[in-house]
Amino acid sequence: MKPALLNTPERTSHSPAPDRAVAVAALPTGPQIGPIALSRLAVWLLLAGLVAAPLAMVVSLALGDNHADLLLRDGIARATVNSLVTSGLSAAFSVVIALVLALALERTDLPGRRWIRLLSLSPMLMPPFVGAIAWSGLLGPGGSLNQLFGAPLWDIRGGDGVTFLLTVHSVPLAYLIIAGALHRVPAALEEAARISGAAPWRVFADVTFPLLRPAVLSAFTLNAVSALGDFGIPALLGLPERFYTLSTMVYRYIQSGTVEAPLQVSAQIGLLLMMLGIAGAIADYLASRRVGSELTGDGSGSILRLGTLRVPAAAVIAAAVLAVTILPLLGLALRALVPAPGIPLTPGTATLENFTTALTSPNSQRGILNSLLLAAGAALATTVLGTVIGILTTRTRSRDNAGMLVATLLPQAIPGTIIAVGWLILGRYTGLYNTRELILLAYITAFTAIVVQAVRAPLAGTPTALEEAARISGATRGRALVDVAGRLAVPAALTGGLLVALTAVRELTLSALLLAPGAQTLGVVIFNLQQAGDYNSASALSLLVAVAGLTGLALVGTSRPLR
Repeated sequence: MKPALLNTPERTSHSPAPDRAVAVAALPTGPQIGPIALSRLAVWLLLAGLVAAPLAMVVSLALGDNHADLLLRDGIARATVNSLVTSGLSAAFSVVIALVLALALERTDLPGRRWIRLLSLSPMLMPPFVGAIAWSGLLGPGGSLNQLFGAPLWDIRGGDGVTFLLTVHSVPLAYLIIAGALHRVPAALEEAARISGAAPWRVFADVTFPLLRPAVLSAFTLNAVSALGDFGIPALLGLPERFYTLSTMVYRYIQSGTVEAPLQVSAQIGLLLMMLGIAGAIADYLASRRVGSELTGDGSGSILRLGTLRVPAAAVIAAAVLAVTILPLLGLALRALVPAPGIPLTPGTATLENFTTALTSPNSQRGILNSLLLAAGAALATTVLGTVIGILTTRTRSRDNAGMLVATLLPQAIPGTIIAVGWLILGRYTGLYNTRELILLAYITAFTAIVVQAVRAPLAGTPTALEEAARISGATRGRALVDVAGRLAVPAALTGGLLVALTAVRELTLSALLLAPGAQTLGVVIFNLQQAGDYNSASALSLLVAVAGLTGLALVGTSRPLR
């Protein structure tokens, strides 16, 4: 007799057979990979090819042989010191200047703050190598300012000039970081200190600056890493005086062919740059964590009334900002509008021939076309990839989100020189060597982080209630992400893509090292004209690039009422 629990009707040959099709359909068919998992897998494969592969090539080639004797003979120790000194000093100076600007423009009743703020950001819109060409036309040998005073005031070429110009182009980033942190300083703390009788300088020293210290450190490390990998300024202002940095040494080895294994020697220099860049990124990460935990203000900081100092302070700051903005344009114009160097600009000598020659030259036209195509391709690719990464790392929960974000942002912590060397090595194994596509891949590697950061900012601060409502309404998880998070991310992604396009169209470091026949970019064309001594044509093209950037700045400034 069967137990009660098993007392079920037995199947016999006469009992009806169950529907076998239904039974088979009910069986598990294995794990199903959804669209989110597929997207995550695709992103990891792309990051492996775009980030891990070129960096791994640099490391593996650098460790393949020992060229320390050659590098020491060629002065790598001195170049390392030059790189550390110029990047460290320029970062420090830029932070001090940015701190003063942020306090004056964000915490006082200075008149014309909006226009001064916009002009102080103008160096961001002028490529550093264009700034180097402009300032060398003012303060170089035979420069306009040096000629105006009859005796050389200062020869900008050399280490001091490199430090000065790196500082000028580092101030905007430091200002944005410090001003953003200043807006988040709790106003109640400052007001409590003032009510207690503390003077404004005492409030700043005891309350404001301690809270800003992490942001100041973050601005310093970011600018130091950026200056460490800059190529255009040290090349144009340092090489004429045999002032080498690590980035210009890489360029010299790759372009000169004076050593048997130029890529391996360059990779060893790149490994040193990579370690310095990663150390700076770690310091910035530690500083940014403190910024997020200590600053909780709502942006309504107290305003300091300057009284009788209001107009004089505005005049001094505006004069300094205008000098940094107008003088480079003046230097470019004085060279671009005369037929040859050394000829003074008068109504009789003024000519537009340099613009005509520069714009009608086949090399220039090819460079402009290549830059536009590469910028458009990089903007499209980084917008798509950056949007997907931004959505995955902010709107989904996965153990690999942190790793994906680190892999995406890592190229920002590494000088562009290293990315270029990595793709040079990889290009030899992929058939992409000496092609325009190699430059495009390097752009995607270097600039995807711009779109990711632009997308993450609005998504990270948006609640997931809308996506949950979509799920309740029957939408799948992937559909909810596309319809809700995707639409929220579109404006930020387009802004990030535009920033990528503007950055790529004026880029020099990657393009100069990955230069291929027929694939030179606008930046390389200008750089080669300057190196060849055609200062007038180089200044003409540089002036067009600078004016285009400042025109965009003016449009931004007039899009909202001034305050």
